[in-house]
Amino acid sequence: MIYFDNSASTFAKPKEVVKAVTDSLLHYTANPGRSGHKASVKTAIKVEETRELLANHFNASLPQNVIFTQNCSHALNLAILGTAKAGGHAICTENEHNSVLRPLEHLKNLGVIEYSIAFQKDRRFLTIDDIKPLVKSNTYIIICNHISNVNGATAKIEEIGKFCKEHNILFLVDCAQSCGHLQIDMEKCNINFLTIAGHKGFYAPQSIGSLIINGQTMPEPVFFGGTGTNSLELFQPDIFPERLEVGTLATPLILGLEEGVKFVENNFKEINNKIDDLTTYLNYELTNMGHGVTVYTEPENCYGVVAFNIGNIFSGEIANILSEKYDICVRGGFHCAPIKHKALGTLNQGAVRISISYFNTFTEIERVLYAIRHIAKSFEKSKK
Repeated sequence: MIYFDNSASTFAKPKEVVKAVTDSLLHYTANPGRSGHKASVKTAIKVEETRELLANHFNASLPQNVIFTQNCSHALNLAILGTAKAGGHAICTENEHNSVLRPLEHLKNLGVIEYSIAFQKDRRFLTIDDIKPLVKSNTYIIICNHISNVNGATAKIEEIGKFCKEHNILFLVDCAQSCGHLQIDMEKCNINFLTIAGHKGFYAPQSIGSLIINGQTMPEPVFFGGTGTNSLELFQPDIFPERLEVGTLATPLILGLEEGVKFVENNFKEINNKIDDLTTYLNYELTNMGHGVTVYTEPENCYGVVAFNIGNIFSGEIANILSEKYDICVRGGFHCAPIKHKALGTLNQGAVRISISYFNTFTEIERVLYAIRHIAKSFEKSKK
């Protein structure tokens, strides 16, 4: 099997991540922060090490403002619902995932907020000029997908963050696809809230994400329950991370994330040079393939995501053929990003997405190109 669905979840995991999860199940099974005995304290210390690692990686001010979540969608919901301002106006972009669009739509339908969507004029990048015309006097937050999970289009987050700071607007960045691929400095980019999906660019297990907060504005809790602190009180604690973390933490996944981040940090240049090379080569060959192949990823967006179609064939059909006939895993459909497909003009067929990780090879790229070429030629012949 050849796996090219790494934007959904990386398939191969570094041995360090596998070992960390196994060690956790053997040595760190006590509930962190819930007891004062040695086993609980030992586990809590390991969890706090991961908070510190993430805070340092993204240059966030305080490790306690690193909130562990079930995934990136959970983190985005905490930030969006927890900062909702009655009568306020939010701005998001054409690149957003449904984990941004649906909470915004929910708030809109409740009559709490209104929101606008910024569309990018440049196919490669979303810039502050795409956002500025939408700003209103009651705009309180700008939400920005850093790298599109559909076609790899990138947002200029540093200039957008500078604008947000100058106008006292909160800035939330969805880094599900960019963490591990780009260096992101929350302080430099004036990011208030950053969300990650650990199981993608950080090669961690599934079901671990994080909301990282930098600055004075804190979201209100969305979930309520046990924290191990202030247990006699019936309201959620004011201190972080307990204010936003409810119930037992996923220690094995957190420790897997720790090793995934370390793996990326120790091999950052090698990882991303390889992904750049593989993406650029794949994009070039698909763009010049002919036979009805249309590519939606720009050459500058070389972060491991390439989207294409063949003629007017539904993308899911192409993905199924690649899976069943060639044993190649890609994703077809709409990638939980309907506005992006509207912008690309692919609402009728979606797009086939090939997404690359460090563990893919040039030989695998050649095999998927061979398969696509044969599929495209066969459909081309069937039309004659």
